Amino acid sequence: MSVTERGRPVAATSSDAELMLQVQDNDAGAFEQLYDRHCARAYRIATEICRRPGAAEDAVQEAFISMWRSRMSYRPGLCEVAAWAMTVVRNHAIDVSRRDARHDERRGDAEPLERESAAVNISADAIAADDAQRLRERLAALPATQREVITLAFYGELSHSEIAAHLELPAGTVKGRMRLGLEQLRAFH
Repeated sequence: MSVTERGRPVAATSSDAELMLQVQDNDAGAFEQLYDRHCARAYRIATEICRRPGAAEDAVQEAFISMWRSRMSYRPGLCEVAAWAMTVVRNHAIDVSRRDARHDERRGDAEPLERESAAVNISADAIAADDAQRLRERLAALPATQREVITLAFYGELSHSEIAAHLELPAGTVKGRMRLGLEQLRAFH
């Protein structure tokens, strides 16, 4: 058991809902726990949208700052904390991606000033990029309803029940859309 900034004990197994109540009571320690619990998932969502690690990091940072500032707007009965948080991350990632696209247009085709100096396995990167591109194309070919639940499940790592709460749909509908979408993705082979 740890102690939050306000001196309250917080069990390591506190639920997101319990932590969010403490966050709404201005408890930065509880917010830190929520961040630790969800930052990896948030980064994966932002990376999928932004396509660049630096932009994804900016989006996640801006999203969590926004969540802290708007913590009182979270309504527990409307959706799960994770679904709310990932929606905020997704929206910020879209904003960062659009902002970067505008900057890229102004810069033209200029090469970035900073380069990563790490050794790169070009062959493995090319194969991974090709696989990722084919997956994106296959996902894009799915009906929007199936694509949405698959994206939330795999990139957002949301459970069926979290997706259902986020989309305000019955869990059975989410599971059905997921099953149909995955069957169509398998059929592309």
